[in-house]
Formats: sequence, structure tokens, C-alpha cells
Amino acid sequence: MLWLAFVLAFAAISYAARSESGRPDADVLYQPSTFVNYVIQYALIGAVIWAIAGLGSRRELFALRRPSSWGRATAIAVGVILGMYALSAALGPVLHPGREQGLTPTAWEPAHAAAYIVNGIAIAVLAPVFEELTFRGLGFSLLRRYGEWTAIIGVGFLFGLAHGLVQALPFLVAFGIGLAFLRSRTGSVFPGMIVHGFFNATALIFAVAH
Repeated sequence: MLWLAFVLAFAAISYAARSESGRPDADVLYQPSTFVNYVIQYALIGAVIWAIAGLGSRRELFALRRPSSWGRATAIAVGVILGMYALSAALGPVLHPGREQGLTPTAWEPAHAAAYIVNGIAIAVLAPVFEELTFRGLGFSLLRRYGEWTAIIGVGFLFGLAHGLVQALPFLVAFGIGLAFLRSRTGSVFPGMIVHGFFNATALIFAVAH
């Protein structure tokens, strides 16, 4: 399966890069070049998944449709968010996933606010859109033939691996499974994009507000 090969290759590159260079600089989100790197990365990801999905109906494979019920989507979304906050509270002090990822600064620097906001948009908008299309959209559709729960758990696990992290892996896998469950029960990729974006945005705000 081309999608699986792509995700595993991306995960291998992510782990190799992390092993080679270590954590990103604490001020990486204060650098304008970071946004350019994000745009290039997600443009390449988008081109690959678009090409892979070209063998079928892209609208169906990416689940680009209204959720079956916004009420159900909201209830599940709230559950996913609360579940992640509970998991963070329980395991965060032990595993320190944010420290490993190294993307959030240790202090607010008003002089670099513009760069932080622009990079924040990349993390809170671009990342959720392209990652949801890649995993809960195309990936879930392709794995679903092996069973609903195989797709939910498989997509969650591969989503975690793709980030190239170790300590944060349990959180990422849990988040990926929660978003895949949301996709499964609503039939749409859009609720997951909203939850993913909200989660990323609140993390960025909290990082400089405490």
C-alpha cells in the first residue's frame, strides 16, 4: 500500500532527523523561516497524498463531507479533548512530552510576536488540515477494509510514529486514536480538523501565557 509506505518512510525520516539534531531550538517559533519550512513540508505531503488518492474518489477517500451529526461530533470532540487533558495531567509530569518536542518557547518575546503568530497559524491550521487529510482522511479510508477498529487503532499508532518522538508517543497515539474514532462515528474529516486545530492552538497560547 503506497500510503502505508509513505507514512512509514516519513516516520523513519522523522526519527532519524530527531536522533541526528536533537530537539529544535526553543525559539524556533520566533523565526520567520520556520513558517516557510512548514509550508514546504505540508505542500509536499499534500502532493503525495493527492497523488495516492488519485486512484479513487478523492472526496470519499478524504471524507470531505458534512458529519452525519454535528451534535454527535461535538459530544465526541469534547470527550477527546477532556480525555487528552486528563492523560496530560496524569503522564505529563513523568514523560514531559512538550519538553521533548521543543517547539514552545520558555518565555514570551514581544519583539518576535509576528513570527510567533504566523508560525502559530501553521501549527493550528496547516498542520491539522494536512495531518487530518493524511491520517483520518486517506489513511482511515484505506485501512477501513481491514475493520473499523483496525483503522482507528492503526491510524492512531501511525500518526504517533510520524512525529518522530519517543516520550510524547503515548499522547500522540491516544490523540490519533481519539480523532480516528471521531472520524469513524461522524463519517467526516472536518470535526477532527477542528479538534486538532483547537488542541494545537491552546497549547501554543498556554506556552507563552503561564
